[in-house]
Amino acid sequence: MTLLHVSIAAADPARVARFVGGLLGGPALPFPPCPGAWIAFAAADEGTAVEVYPLDRRVAAGPDTVTFPEAPAEVGPVTTHLALGSPLSADAALALAGEEGWLARRCARGPFDCIEIWLEDRVLVEVLDAAMLADYRQGMTAARWRAMFGMGEGQP
Repeated sequence: MTLLHVSIAAADPARVARFVGGLLGGPALPFPPCPGAWIAFAAADEGTAVEVYPLDRRVAAGPDTVTFPEAPAEVGPVTTHLALGSPLSADAALALAGEEGWLARRCARGPFDCIEIWLEDRVLVEVLDAAMLADYRQGMTAARWRAMFGMGEGQP
């Protein structure tokens, strides 16, 4: 299985998409299906992307396809977060976040380390450089998760 794209909301979708595009090494472009939205692509250009919607838009099922109705703006921190493998070094990712003035720090998550970046100080992105990504791929398996938390094979 491969995660191809994800969407998040931002007060300034263009700014956030450009930042995420920088983390992914690719471009950020307008996302015409949703007014005011942008999309950030990974440099590999194999379809990996992050869609960034305005805070006052939602994704909804329309009569024939997805729609983007207006809704009350989301404010404050959200439960949605994502982890991104980045071609940047950890130091470069920290510097990029520092240029935006957003909270960014190195963190240990147990089976892997990451750079924790808070987009607009409300949406968490865990950024992994090449070494961190290698540790993530080794440590984030169902078997290792069960072992880390003392779960038996038959437990959900």
